[in-house]
Amino acid sequence: MMMAHLNKLIIAASPLLVTQAQAQTAPKATPERPNVIFILADDMGYGDLACYGNEYIQTPNIDRLARTGTSFTQAYAGSGISSPSRCALMTGLNSGNTRIRDNQCYAGGLTGLKINPQGDTTIVRRANLLPEDTTLATVVGSAGYRTCLVNKWHLDGYDPQAAPNHRGFDEFYGWTIATVHSNSPYYYPYYRLHGDSLVNIAENAHDAHVRHNTEISTDDAIQFVHRNKDNAFFLFLGYDAPHEPYNIDDTSWYDERGDWSMNTKRYAALVTHMDYNIGRLLGTLDALGLRERTLVIFASDNGAAVMAPLKELNCGAGLKGRKGQLYEGGIRVPLIVNQPGRVPARQIQNLVYFPDFMPTLAALTGSTPGLPQKTNGIDISPLFFGNDIDTDSRPLYWEFPGKQRALRYNGWKAVSVKKGAPLELYRIKEDPFEQHNLADEYPDLVAQMEQMMRTLRTPSPNYPIEGE
Repeated sequence: MMMAHLNKLIIAASPLLVTQAQAQTAPKATPERPNVIFILADDMGYGDLACYGNEYIQTPNIDRLARTGTSFTQAYAGSGISSPSRCALMTGLNSGNTRIRDNQCYAGGLTGLKINPQGDTTIVRRANLLPEDTTLATVVGSAGYRTCLVNKWHLDGYDPQAAPNHRGFDEFYGWTIATVHSNSPYYYPYYRLHGDSLVNIAENAHDAHVRHNTEISTDDAIQFVHRNKDNAFFLFLGYDAPHEPYNIDDTSWYDERGDWSMNTKRYAALVTHMDYNIGRLLGTLDALGLRERTLVIFASDNGAAVMAPLKELNCGAGLKGRKGQLYEGGIRVPLIVNQPGRVPARQIQNLVYFPDFMPTLAALTGSTPGLPQKTNGIDISPLFFGNDIDTDSRPLYWEFPGKQRALRYNGWKAVSVKKGAPLELYRIKEDPFEQHNLADEYPDLVAQMEQMMRTLRTPSPNYPIEGE
């Protein structure tokens, strides 16, 4: 059992300083070859933003990104839960081909401690990205971009050598699964990783609630932008918000809502506080004259969690299911792209998902030669700039190995969220709430989609399925 490293302070050579030679070789960002900032919320529902129909939560900065940029109404995460969704995003592979296909693996991997939202711990087994896995940072970095990941990675399992700075990112500030206390206590952490070095957030000593992790992460992101204002960069900012436990002291935006529980107020406050800090980051781009040379992307890693105020705030916008399920409420997410002067203001229905970002960011940054031989995504960058391409006639696949499966293809969706259960079939464009199961009416189509699913996945030693 690989437990010894969990409480070990790791001090190693840090990759945080940009050398003069690196700065001289880094390309300059241009509107046509822009900086890229990818902002990922954690467990935020499809319906949590005003620009996606929410009537309760205040998100003026994200709404402005949508109003002046392009928003997608049929965008999908890589999975219904964090690790496999982020793995699909980082590797360009669907969850039937990725290294990590569930938060916990069934075999192999490493074991370690998991701190649950209630504060207790359990021992679990997790897979992690390996050195041979190509990541977004590996690809974009091959074109000379400076790369940085801030806050949540969730692809290291229990291997400290699988942190972002060992998987392609030049810089890393945040927390990892392997260093179990590096984000403890959640949202007001005393510990934080800078590369391989564990540092302290002095203001939060003795369980003080002074610096919220959303603020800390934004500060790290802003400092990276300042250091690299003259270099092309790729910044991945993975916020914790609004993941449970809903821990934020400032709920002033919603204190007058006497009809809301504190859980509801804190959830909404986490989203609004994140939005406020996104405004700080955008303000930095404006102050440095980088806004027209920076493509900003915003999304959520999966749908809202079961502990979220799903009914009170309509977090899922009426979609069936939630986090951990392959119904629409678990995998359909907001997606917004924005770059002044380049990305038009419009809302589009094109079918896109997380594996598309590997070839898309490669095209945007001039790093297509660095792409791995196999990806499950396509270059959707033309959609960012007002052009139209066919994204709907290809199959999109998700799975929790041996437990759940889903396929979107030509306006249809086949899905099963219980082990061994037959596939349900929905005409998803006309029935986005998955209310009318048509499997009995179209048995031949169900059989066709069943066969397609088998071709869109490969076996995994970490997730063995009986019969494979």
